[in-house]
Amino acid sequence: MDPQSSRPAQAGRMAYKPAVIVADPAWRRRVPGAVKIAARAAAMAGAARPTVVLASDRMVRRLNARHRGQSRATNVLSFPGTGEIVLALGVVCREAEAAGRRPAGHLAHLVLHGMLHLAGHDHHAAGEARRMALEETRFLRKLGLPDPWRRG
Repeated sequence: MDPQSSRPAQAGRMAYKPAVIVADPAWRRRVPGAVKIAARAAAMAGAARPTVVLASDRMVRRLNARHRGQSRATNVLSFPGTGEIVLALGVVCREAEAAGRRPAGHLAHLVLHGMLHLAGHDHHAAGEARRMALEETRFLRKLGLPDPWRRG
């Protein structure tokens, strides 16, 4: 059964609703439907029960400095020990604009990216990066979103 309702869980779909915390209320204005998009992408990507935090650049900069020694905001941070994925609103929106993409689609992509990190994937070596990109593309296709790696 789907714990969120009295309906049976559909095969191949997660039977839970991932937690999404809106730490920066500007997410609701700048990326309409951000909570639903983040929850859907997280549920699509794996069996982990993540918490997705929609944060400000400032919060992500602080976390990045504390945990990775890099005093700058980054698009997404993943914390496998706690199952958390934290996304920076300004970085996500700027990257989407620079790539000519919608912020909602970029958000979904980065949640999937974070979920893959929680599952143990990485992209430090070329082969790892290629495998991770292929997994991201596969999940995005299931969500009806375009391949972010395709040029043109």
